Amino acid sequence: MNTQLPGPLVSSAWLAEHLKASDVKIMDASWYLPGEKRNPAAEFEKTHIEGAVFFDIDGVRDPDNPLPHMLPSPKCFAEHMSRLGISNADVVIAYDSAGIFSAPRAWWTLRVFGHDRVAILDGGLPAWRTANLATISGPALPVASTFEANFRPELVRDLAQMLSNMETELEQVVDARGHGRFVGSEPEVRPGLRSGHIPGSTNLPYSELIDTTNQSLLPANKIEAALVSRGIDIKQPIVTTCGSGISASLLALALYICGHNAVAVYDGSWTEWGGRIDTPLESE
Repeated sequence: MNTQLPGPLVSSAWLAEHLKASDVKIMDASWYLPGEKRNPAAEFEKTHIEGAVFFDIDGVRDPDNPLPHMLPSPKCFAEHMSRLGISNADVVIAYDSAGIFSAPRAWWTLRVFGHDRVAILDGGLPAWRTANLATISGPALPVASTFEANFRPELVRDLAQMLSNMETELEQVVDARGHGRFVGSEPEVRPGLRSGHIPGSTNLPYSELIDTTNQSLLPANKIEAALVSRGIDIKQPIVTTCGSGISASLLALALYICGHNAVAVYDGSWTEWGGRIDTPLESE
């Protein structure tokens, strides 16, 4: 088959219609902040969409980097996807149990490694259940496939590049954390991190891009209005950041929907920047 995606977001109705397509693969990419003390893998086994596999954000990572869920090598990522039964010819639909929060991390990661046939289930598992669509329980039983990864460095930024950008100011830096964490009035969710933000960065909390009535992403015109209100120019280069690269990926998705297809994510985000003593910061 050659299933065509309608865009970077799909509805529950679209997924239900294409659920049995041989080239449509579904992944649950649920993830929670450390303080929530939840086990997304166990929750997946309890309830998930039929045919889904579990994309372990904390497991699909660079094992040699102490920072949380940093991108793995292309070889390592390809091995993970192959074990999950995903090939380069597949359409991948990612969702999470919050509505839309961590699934964009899977969307961004697949794009980083060259896979564009990926979309997010808008509203996630809550929307699926609200539509009275079936879920199942039990472990996933994927049939191994073959995935080849092609790394796209233009979609990722590291510490050295972020420090360089402070001098060149070639890229706008947009921080998706809440306002209190951005200005340093609220503590970080991970112990040992300094409070504040990267000098020159702009704050756009990811929560402001979510429709709280159904936990779906706001439409493009409202996303654009939020960006404009912060003085962000979507026609110019943008790097997104957050606590550890999760909500930064959601912001990258929101910008993609607005036509900014080359947004980069600072993978280490504040866990790296705020965890050091030699990086400058601002607080208000």
